[in-house]
Amino acid sequence: MLQPLELPPYPFKITEQNGRLTLFDDIRKKHIVITPEEWVRQHFVQYLINQKGYPKSLIKLEGGLKLHGNARRTDIVVFNSSGEKILLIECKAPSVNISQKVFDQVARYNMVHKVALLAVSNGLKHYYCRIDFINEKYQFIEALPDYKEIAL
Repeated sequence: MLQPLELPPYPFKITEQNGRLTLFDDIRKKHIVITPEEWVRQHFVQYLINQKGYPKSLIKLEGGLKLHGNARRTDIVVFNSSGEKILLIECKAPSVNISQKVFDQVARYNMVHKVALLAVSNGLKHYYCRIDFINEKYQFIEALPDYKEIAL
């Protein structure tokens, strides 16, 4: 059974393929094996689209990046209509505690992306943070802004 999350439920198209549950990913347009982390990622994407007004066409999943010569993957990157990155999201399985190690990981990825709004979620707890690059500070915020609030 798939774990309920602290995100709105969504009627995913779930099927079984070779004894594994898959769901149809609206962004990548293909069936994806449901791992605990993928379950969180898919729910978070639907939350962005359906509750927060983020356009599906401006969301990229599992994008590659190079960090200190190593290939890495970011879970979710959201762009504005000008193609600028506006939100970086790191998803973890519900069993993974959101620790300093997780924040360090997203901070390392953001050294490459340089995005002013970060989110970290394990599906049960969600953290949002604004980055002030000029003053080299960050501030945790209560809720993720709607797309129209940050898409300027």
